[in-house]
Amino acid sequence: MRNTLVVLPPKPPIVMDGLTREIHKAVDLRAPYRFASRKLSWRWQRIFALLISDVAALAIAWRLAALLNKFYSPLPPQLNWGVWLGLPGLFWLFALVTLGVFARGGLYSSPTQWKNYGRSGQLVSVVYLLSLVVQYFYDPKLDPPRSLVITAWLSSIGLIMGFRLIATLLIWQFEQTRSQVSVFLIAPAHRLAKLAKILQRQPHYKIVGAALSSTASSATTLRSILNSNAQEVLAEKLPQTELASALYWQLRRAGIALRLIPSSVETLHRRGVPEIFAGVPTVRVEPPFLSGWDYRIKRCLDFAGAFGGMILLAPLFVGVAIAIKLSSPGPVFFRQERMGLHGKVFQVWKFRTMSIDAPQLQTSLERHNQTDGVMFKLKNDPRITSVGHFLRRTSLDELPQLFNVLLGQMSLVGPRPLPLRDVARFESWHHIRHQVLPGITGLWQISGRSNLENFNDAARLDLYYIDNWSLNLDLDILLETIRIVIFSKGAY
Repeated sequence: MRNTLVVLPPKPPIVMDGLTREIHKAVDLRAPYRFASRKLSWRWQRIFALLISDVAALAIAWRLAALLNKFYSPLPPQLNWGVWLGLPGLFWLFALVTLGVFARGGLYSSPTQWKNYGRSGQLVSVVYLLSLVVQYFYDPKLDPPRSLVITAWLSSIGLIMGFRLIATLLIWQFEQTRSQVSVFLIAPAHRLAKLAKILQRQPHYKIVGAALSSTASSATTLRSILNSNAQEVLAEKLPQTELASALYWQLRRAGIALRLIPSSVETLHRRGVPEIFAGVPTVRVEPPFLSGWDYRIKRCLDFAGAFGGMILLAPLFVGVAIAIKLSSPGPVFFRQERMGLHGKVFQVWKFRTMSIDAPQLQTSLERHNQTDGVMFKLKNDPRITSVGHFLRRTSLDELPQLFNVLLGQMSLVGPRPLPLRDVARFESWHHIRHQVLPGITGLWQISGRSNLENFNDAARLDLYYIDNWSLNLDLDILLETIRIVIFSKGAY
């Protein structure tokens, strides 16, 4: 182990220094520490990158709109406020308002909202609609060119979302190269070692301390967190709500991020709306107004992405097929029965990466399995061909599953479909993953891929995906998959 865990005892501190006195001081939890000073350099770098991305997207959208609009009517004189840096003054006012709305909506600083690409498109629409309302009350006779407004509106939505996707991909990659993130662990005794092992697999995290969940609200634990210079706290199974809230506000005062490993109940709480019901505080969980449309959009994106991918990658398919035929005897494609939606068996398509007698040889290799027995993985599998090593390392062998997406058997993102041999070893709760369409990529691929040795860990990732699914989560997984594939991380 690269880091040593020091589990804190529950006893209170004996000597009260300035920090401990501040912790015990009777002040509002939300009030910041007077002495707290946290480095925000990376946060501000990320905010600056997103600002540049948004301004560039808006500028290109307006230049495109102006190019198309010159064939129609120009801007009214009342809206012609000069030109700065090649763009009209109206654009700079509009951009300033848009950035302000984004900032108010948490799209720059919020730890959960800045990657909400769909929300960025919605807020752009809100700004455009509000601008039309303001224009009407300012001068009802003012009639800006409809071609300019509509073109700028639609292109702003598309470019903002597209540029943010690209910016997120670059930010994620840059995060991997920056200095290690200091993490403090809080968990039950039986989970501390497991969480530490998971973090130590990631070189950009450094464990700087640990404490038991039962001591989470104590001054001793908080003092140790602050003294460790932790940037984030990873917590699981915190005590009662009032104690967890106290820890949250204390960390927030110090500028330290808190990450919670959620239970199923907490997942439902996050999806709910706080509401007083008969004088009792409750969380109401109800279906959205346009129930089901998000899934319909996902399926449309699946088919469009698979169809477009097949066309764009056709030359690559041909090149890979030739390489496979030249490297070893046998077919180009490999088909295998796997478990899909609601237990339906289908044949998954892959580029062949092993010798043609690989299925027969697996029985003799079972004793060398490097996982817990549910899945079968060998880091140096003798059945893999020379070209197969390259295809697996780059994940190009998975591309033919675009066929399965077009056939409606799979999605671009979802739990990975497993061979029947693996499914036969499932525990009962593992089968929950079969309640959704399997995917070409999923949380496995962005959370360790072949480094996952225990199937329970992989199954929990599937359950997390199902509980927290959204279009935005799918986009995040696709982007992270692209980054991992490019840098060939975690595959063999």
